[in-house]
Amino acid sequence: MQKIQVVIIDDERAAREEIKRALQPYTDYEVAGEARNVPEALELVRDVQPGLLFLDVQMPGASGFELLASLTDVPDVIFTTAYDTYAVQAFDNNALDYLLKPFRTERFAQAMEKHRTKVRERAALSGSIVPDKQLFIKDGDQCFFLRQNDIYLVESVNNYARIWSAGRQALIKTSLNQLEERLDPTCFFRANRNQLVHARYITDITPIDGGRLQLTIRGDISVIVSGRQSVRFKQWNKM
Repeated sequence: MQKIQVVIIDDERAAREEIKRALQPYTDYEVAGEARNVPEALELVRDVQPGLLFLDVQMPGASGFELLASLTDVPDVIFTTAYDTYAVQAFDNNALDYLLKPFRTERFAQAMEKHRTKVRERAALSGSIVPDKQLFIKDGDQCFFLRQNDIYLVESVNNYARIWSAGRQALIKTSLNQLEERLDPTCFFRANRNQLVHARYITDITPIDGGRLQLTIRGDISVIVSGRQSVRFKQWNKM
């Protein structure tokens, strides 16, 4: 059976060693690397593409939240922290779980069983243990995980990008070009200078003047595809 690759990110060596010891009985998991800070972690996560992160929230220079906001594809995360306030924030923002340091063996086991359950459910639904592509979104004071497949429209708003998904909107400080680089190109299409659409949510395609196309998103949102992009859309969508 394929082992789940684990990356441990914590600025304290003792904390990293504690997690490695606690993981030893879990033979279906394999520690693929560890990092002390966000710059090291960015390179490591991109190289390894782990299925699970143990991530310290507060580290010198940049936080664990800032790391996640920089990743193109965010794996499952178990936060580790010595501070209740960070733990509550991480948990409330739909993290897989969090561990308060120093953690108890039984509490670690609960977190691991929660992840194993999630992996089993994922395998049953899709036949793969690999997490769905997701983003970590920081919208003002709020932070949360968002599956890319739940996003149906992204719009440029000055120096920000507004993300539309089921049940919520988010306004994040990034350009549309930068966000486009983080999204799955097999799912998302650049309709024009200001909008990206997810192909799954296109309910109607109508030719309009000038060789352009009008896309209907989720049955009630109209997006006009520019002339140049209409040609590309027909090729992309095999029309």
